[in-house]
Amino acid sequence: MFKKKSKKLTSIARKLITFTNPKSISAEQYRTVRTNINFSIPDGDLRTLLVTSSAPSEGKSTSAANIAVVFAQSGKKVLLVDGDMRKPTSHYTFDLTNGYGLSSVLTRQCDFKVAIQATKIENLSVMTSGPIPPNPAELLGSKSMDTMISELLNEYELIIFDTPPMISVADAQIVSNKVDATVLVINSGKSEKDNVLKAKELLTAAKANIIGVILNNYNIENSHYYYYYYGPAKE
Repeated sequence: MFKKKSKKLTSIARKLITFTNPKSISAEQYRTVRTNINFSIPDGDLRTLLVTSSAPSEGKSTSAANIAVVFAQSGKKVLLVDGDMRKPTSHYTFDLTNGYGLSSVLTRQCDFKVAIQATKIENLSVMTSGPIPPNPAELLGSKSMDTMISELLNEYELIIFDTPPMISVADAQIVSNKVDATVLVINSGKSEKDNVLKAKELLTAAKANIIGVILNNYNIENSHYYYYYYGPAKE
């Protein structure tokens, strides 16, 4: 029993490195990502951000969570929305319940305030995915989604959406057209070039504002550390 709890806490610590080990190299790189995101929007009007990847298991949910943490640590009132209503993870990452969430709000089963939970991190709240619905893409493209975003903007300075990978389903493509900016996460040594290029094409077709990419799990030569690099999306 105790070993299971310890394993769970270790997993949370690993995923939320910006909170559990803010002086680490990885945490510092996420702060660099924050700075570069701010520079990518010169007029300072970034209110909604989408984080996605080309394929599964590339680190987009971990990146979304840590980006949310560093923005909250900078003093912004931040909401992380788990828009992955197929394989949600935010309730595990932040050790929250998932009885009500995004799907509950979009199907009008509850008000958005009921679906939002505070975290242990100051200035950061999370809207989990809620029960997995049969039609995630339709819900994300609905008028209820537009209404919810408009209402949330009255409450939060920055809203970050974590969505499913691009290649599998249309969810991220749909949301990318509704937000101010999109960041694509790439896993060094794992992401396939063709998938990344296809993801970029899909985002461009959706008229997404792609402000950059995050290359994670890049092994610095002759070092035991891994770091996260943020840069503009290129062909």
